[in-house]
Amino acid sequence: MARRRARELAFRTLFQSERGAEPLLEVWRSVRADLAEAGDELEDDTYGDPLDRNAIEFADALLRAYDDDRERLDDVLRENISGWTFSQMSQTDLNVLRLAVTEMFHFDTAPEVAIEMAVRAAKKFGGDESGRFVNGVLAKVLRVVREARQAPSAKGA
Repeated sequence: MARRRARELAFRTLFQSERGAEPLLEVWRSVRADLAEAGDELEDDTYGDPLDRNAIEFADALLRAYDDDRERLDDVLRENISGWTFSQMSQTDLNVLRLAVTEMFHFDTAPEVAIEMAVRAAKKFGGDESGRFVNGVLAKVLRVVREARQAPSAKGA
C-alpha cells in the first residue's frame, strides 16, 4: 500500500511540475516541505492518504530517477506511442507513463507490477480510455525491454 501511495504522490508532483512549468525537483522540495509541516504521520489532505517514511523515500527515488534520465525515458515512450505526440496526449496519461517506465528501467519492481499500478493510476486520474491506452503502451515497452535483455545472451550462444 505504501508504494501505491508513493506512486500517486510522485504522479501528483510530476503533474504539478509539468502544469506549472517548474523544475521537478523544486516542486518536489516544496511538496516535501508541505508534508513535513503535516507532522509525524505525514498526513495531509492535499496529498491523500497518510504516507510513511518508506513511501516518501520511494517517491523521492522515483522522481529523482526520472529527472536524471528524463531524455532517454521520454525517447523510449516516443518510440512506443503510435499516433500521438506528447503535446497531443493527456498530461495525466503521459505522466503515468513516465513514472511507470522509470520504475521499469530503474527499479527492481516486476514490470508487470509497474504496469498494473500504472493502469490503476490512469483509471483513477485519467479519462475513460486511459487505462487501456497506458496498458497498450507499457506492453510495447515491456517487449522492448525483454528483447534487449535477451539480445546479449543470444549472441553468446
